[in-house]
Amino acid sequence: MSTVMVCDDSPVVRENLRRAVAGVAGVDRVVGASSGEEVLARWAAERPALVLMDVRMPGIGGVEAARRLFTRHPGAAVLMLTVAEDVEGVARAISAGARGYVVKDATRSELVAAVTGAIAGPGGGRRGGPRRIEAGAAPALTERELQVLTGMGRGRSNAEIGKELFLSEDTVKTHARRLFRKLDAADRAQAVARGFRLGVVH
Repeated sequence: MSTVMVCDDSPVVRENLRRAVAGVAGVDRVVGASSGEEVLARWAAERPALVLMDVRMPGIGGVEAARRLFTRHPGAAVLMLTVAEDVEGVARAISAGARGYVVKDATRSELVAAVTGAIAGPGGGRRGGPRRIEAGAAPALTERELQVLTGMGRGRSNAEIGKELFLSEDTVKTHARRLFRKLDAADRAQAVARGFRLGVVH
């Protein structure tokens, strides 16, 4: 049986997530935290099997809290929470060691799958536990692919990237698909995380 820590600065969000996670098979205890600082202060005492961490919070925020947590406790498991798909924040967290992300408006079944996959370990689903891609030699990316990846890292949509590069949205999607293949990424967050790790996105 496992303990899950839910970290969000909104009491309403924390309670809603607590109720949803409490129903996940194998989870017998759900505790709340209102900030990244609180997670860092309580993790050693609680030893949760998983921390659900909001990306954007007052104080040090979820991404920095996750990074510090992995530094202090390399075995910690974190799943990032985001309102929208905050690609840059999520990518930085995954690059630091987070097991994946889930959007706050995910259905209950999506949340359960994400939590179950994250507790089980890396390699679950697309959002719950993306494959961990280890640092290595950077794959050969074309100039256009690098430009598209940089746009993704800045949170731009395909349409916005296309407008900046004077490309059609379909052309951007084609470059994105090639990027995902070359980077062994399932989605934007993983692609950008890989880019950060390889030093091709800053």
